[in-house]
Amino acid sequence: MDIGLTVGDSVDRLEATAGDFAFAELSIGESAYNPSETDDTRLQNALADTDANPCVHLPFDQVVATQVPQLNDAIVDYLGELLSWAGTIDAQKAVLHGTMRDPHDTDQRPTFARQLSAIADAGEEAGVEVVVENVGHQARGLPLSVLGEIAQENGIPVCFDVGHAYMEDGDDGIERFLKEYADLVSHLHVHDVRSRGDTHLPIGAGEIEYEQLAEYLPRFDGTVAVEVFTDDSPLLRDTARRISDHLDSTA
Repeated sequence: MDIGLTVGDSVDRLEATAGDFAFAELSIGESAYNPSETDDTRLQNALADTDANPCVHLPFDQVVATQVPQLNDAIVDYLGELLSWAGTIDAQKAVLHGTMRDPHDTDQRPTFARQLSAIADAGEEAGVEVVVENVGHQARGLPLSVLGEIAQENGIPVCFDVGHAYMEDGDDGIERFLKEYADLVSHLHVHDVRSRGDTHLPIGAGEIEYEQLAEYLPRFDGTVAVEVFTDDSPLLRDTARRISDHLDSTA
């Protein structure tokens, strides 16, 4: 198990905090670090100086599927370009939000599945594993159970965001998903949440029962990204220690 850190689109944050972690997950593309407009020398130096392997997060605002075939083709082409660039920096994984224009339109779910498979194929060609992330608490996010079913049917690994799952359906939602789909989880986003809406808190500052992960992810050998919105290194290291303790508790 490798524990890393999400750094948003900030090379500054990567430089300041990633040295304590195995990898750094950088947000790229629309409204983020734009490879087509940025000299990558500083990024390459930051990764070398911190000895952090790269992962990437594909654009937050870009849905995976729409009802318009031409737009769907353009989405695959655009994300394919970003994945090709990610391959040039030896990114291990690329996180993709599981979103569509209308996630409740059941007739469009096969389109989402085709789009997801095409994007995953583009990642494979670039040497980057695409992992689809649950964002069912958001307006355009597919519900947890639907995302799990589509990922399973199409052989797509999952980025399971524990905090997002809690916001969607509480600890029961986390348990139901892992009970059914734990074998799909290749990448974790970990942070704590309070039901009043606070999120991306250090583990232990919120309400999530992280102990339950040990039952469904024993001896987890994937990647874990600490997604806590702070640059306070002791807090980041504490969340890393806590998730390591939880996932190692049955090893």
